[in-house]
Amino acid sequence: MAPLTSSPSYPVLRLRQGGHKRLVAGHPWLYSNEIEMDAPAKALPPGGLVRLAAAGGEALGVAGFNPHSLIAARRLTPDPGACVDRDFVRVRLAAALALRETLFDTPYYRWVHAEADSLPGLVLDRYGSVIVGQANTATMRLLAPQIEAAVQDLVSPQAMIWRNDSPVSRLEGLEEEERMAFGQIPADLEIEENGGHFRVDPQDGQKTGWFFDQRDNRALVARMAKGRTLLDLYSFAGGFGVTAARMGAARVVGVDASAHAVELANGNAVRNDVSGHCQFIKAEAFDYLEQAFAAGVRFEMVSADPPAFVRSRKDLNAGARGYRKLTRLCAMLVSPGGFLFLASCSHHVPPELLLEQAARGLHDAGRQARLLRQTGAGMDHPVHPQLPESAYLKGLLFALD
Repeated sequence: MAPLTSSPSYPVLRLRQGGHKRLVAGHPWLYSNEIEMDAPAKALPPGGLVRLAAAGGEALGVAGFNPHSLIAARRLTPDPGACVDRDFVRVRLAAALALRETLFDTPYYRWVHAEADSLPGLVLDRYGSVIVGQANTATMRLLAPQIEAAVQDLVSPQAMIWRNDSPVSRLEGLEEEERMAFGQIPADLEIEENGGHFRVDPQDGQKTGWFFDQRDNRALVARMAKGRTLLDLYSFAGGFGVTAARMGAARVVGVDASAHAVELANGNAVRNDVSGHCQFIKAEAFDYLEQAFAAGVRFEMVSADPPAFVRSRKDLNAGARGYRKLTRLCAMLVSPGGFLFLASCSHHVPPELLLEQAARGLHDAGRQARLLRQTGAGMDHPVHPQLPESAYLKGLLFALD
């Protein structure tokens, strides 16, 4: 560990004895019980930059600090002399951009994925000429001007909007907000994915307007649905269903509880010349499943991509039962020899628990199944090696008897 230097002029945050061990092993977070939370530390403003020092005085780098959060410090760099300014942010954004430009030929992807891209709490999604950001920590909210300037330097977008309405930000004591950083979003903003074209709505759509994390899973489901009938549950803007129809699904029925999502999905079916094969309807997924089963409706494949059933640890038991019930109802609608794809974006549900609940749901439905694949998010959603629990997206593909 380097000796503590005198610059830049960030306040020093001292750790408790032994509180540095996870940090020097590569973990990007410090919890409040690893820090000397004395009166001066508690008086520091939420989101301010600090220089970290071990109990013995050794320098540990620069971090963003929030005395009101359980994850109290998120290290930005191990360099104790670093200045976290526009140039610092630009270098991090440029590195993340270079990776995405290696992965994709078109400018539609998650540009920055928080800790894995060395910008804890920051998410940037790129929709061609429009950038949508989420600053989920107090530090990233304070760095917003530097982020906006670096974004303009690197890709000169037409517009940038902040969708700081994630529930995660509440853990930092932040108010939810939505605001334009600069520019104006085109009325008919379109992205390209898996060869299809989709209208997205970054202002009124879910999350940032599109779920890039499911890109590979949409292609997988589309391949399995070729020549088959597909039920696309929680269809949102039609990513799964329209892609499947484009790739040869015989018929697609999409279900979503949001009228706006159904409008987007039907429009995207028209945009991709598959409206004759697609029908998107407004309904609650569980209600639709029960009514369809009672009416004798069956599909050769069912895909379910629900919102998070488990938003906090206290919801774990109820949420786990929800995945079991969803699997049971979906499996009851899959015709013999068909397929079921189940996704979970619940951060608090580990892969083994999802598989356990899915297996129970299949048993409840009286179905024999083979697990063909366990999946996750696409490569534009990298995982920090010391934060394997941040691999939030999980997918299960089953072949049913």
